Amino acid sequence: MAHTFSPSSSPSADLASSGQENGPPRTPLTPAFSPLYQQIKGLILQSLQAGEWKPGESIPSEMDLAARFRVSQGTVRKAIDELAAENLLLRRQGKGTFVATHAEQHVRYRFLKLMPDHGSVDTEGPAQRHIIDCKRLRASADVARPLGLRTGDAVLQVRRVLSFAANGGFVPTIVEDLWLPGVPFKGLTAERLADDRGPMYAMFEAEFGIRMVRAEEKIRAVLPDADQAGILQVAPATPLLSVERVAYTYNDTPMELRRGLYRTDTHHYRNDLS
Repeated sequence: MAHTFSPSSSPSADLASSGQENGPPRTPLTPAFSPLYQQIKGLILQSLQAGEWKPGESIPSEMDLAARFRVSQGTVRKAIDELAAENLLLRRQGKGTFVATHAEQHVRYRFLKLMPDHGSVDTEGPAQRHIIDCKRLRASADVARPLGLRTGDAVLQVRRVLSFAANGGFVPTIVEDLWLPGVPFKGLTAERLADDRGPMYAMFEAEFGIRMVRAEEKIRAVLPDADQAGILQVAPATPLLSVERVAYTYNDTPMELRRGLYRTDTHHYRNDLS
């Protein structure tokens, strides 16, 4: 269905039609307004959220979208430019525009900010993952709040360890707990997590239709408890980096709470600011 946009009447016309142009002065109303390309961006986001175009699939051409929304190609191009800058869409020269996916090599490390002190994530190779626990439980207040749930709602809790190659072996470097809303991730088990060899967010896309599009993190330095120190094979007095993340899907809906502890004796946290 084509969508059309018509400009709203001007404030002066509204006053004249109401017969109040000579009435007592009143505070002028400021009409809500967003540029046309932003409205088109919102409509494209709605289609992404509804699953009209899946991660990795191409979206219609700028010409087709312009005809669909009855706007110029330039307006569509500007909307797509913003979505590409936000890593929601991916332009491929000569091929078109695609829905970004965490399975893409350049995207899969976008949310992983822990980098090796020597070499790169590519030369270091993928982390060895070990699922310690995966269970369903009722959300406590401090888990429910960032996930936009009610205390007592069903959540899935996952604890895992990521180990990175070093000195001919693998060194446990990250221990993290994840909480996921129970309903969207119904059917997720420890076995499914352990069997999947790709990025976790790519598996969420492929198997549950949920794409993490942005995240917020809080970072602080902490000391581990005895259990955490044992898992990471460090002394209890070893300072660790605590990273708490809330990841969101489309429409700023929270879909994951993650609390991790990072060793920094061979790695560092890197964030590119622009």
